[in-house]
Amino acid sequence: MDVYRLTLLRELAERGTVGAVADAMKVTPSAVSQQLKVLEKEAGYTLVEPAGRGVALTVAGRALAQTATEIAVAIERAEGQWREFMRQPAGQVTLATFPTGGEMLLSGVLTRLADVPEVELLCSDEDGITTDFADLTPDHDIVLADSPTTAATWLERGLQVVPLMSEPLDVALPEGHPLARKASLSPKDVVAETWIGVPHDYPFDRVLSQVVAATGEPVRVAQRISDNGIVESLVAGGHGIAILPRFTTREHGNGLVTRPLVGIRAKREISALLRPDRFERPSVRLVVQALRDEARAVADAHEAV
Repeated sequence: MDVYRLTLLRELAERGTVGAVADAMKVTPSAVSQQLKVLEKEAGYTLVEPAGRGVALTVAGRALAQTATEIAVAIERAEGQWREFMRQPAGQVTLATFPTGGEMLLSGVLTRLADVPEVELLCSDEDGITTDFADLTPDHDIVLADSPTTAATWLERGLQVVPLMSEPLDVALPEGHPLARKASLSPKDVVAETWIGVPHDYPFDRVLSQVVAATGEPVRVAQRISDNGIVESLVAGGHGIAILPRFTTREHGNGLVTRPLVGIRAKREISALLRPDRFERPSVRLVVQALRDEARAVADAHEAV
């Protein structure tokens, strides 16, 4: 039997007249009467009989109306339980990250989620530079993205973009380098140095382009290396200077020091990218909040230092 027709019968039992039911359900009285006749055929019993100028429910009608009430209660209870369930984060969440983003955030995020065993976070690292970060969102619930500025194309594609942190990009120098005596460096200070760069179109390479634009002089790039750990070792070995992210660059006691680069925009924006429907899942929202909290903790820790 159709739930809507059962609802009409229940309303008739409570409101007393077909007209009142029609007003409440915003339909015509004839539509109510037609649906009740169909319900009688489905039930196999007479449910409504004439009573004075109106109608009244038969014994079968009252019994079925009570059943309709019980069904309505069960539906509301089920919907309430489902709404409550949907508010409780649970299930598997997949996350893709670029290497240094994972180095900064994943361990702390997993620690933050340890008290929510109902949520399972599965992480993978991707070389995000070889593809548009947005291209990873169909296959992952959350994608950590690294960009010098927020990519407008992400919004054009309808993605949810959650800013996590703004990370400065510093100049890495060998210990004992004359420029290490300075507290900060300008493009003019570093333009004539030999550089350990990154492959063309990597985000850090755009900082070197700004150095060129600010000084009007070319830079000499001796090597182009994508792995930051290798770059660190080359800089520490005295083979050049480099642009490296502040929060994940290892220095002190390893032959490497870093100095802030002033006068140009030397930072990268780290965000979480998601398809908007996935952002509605409580489990995904929980992970995104853990990412935001951990990113804030990482930035605060470095600011304190």
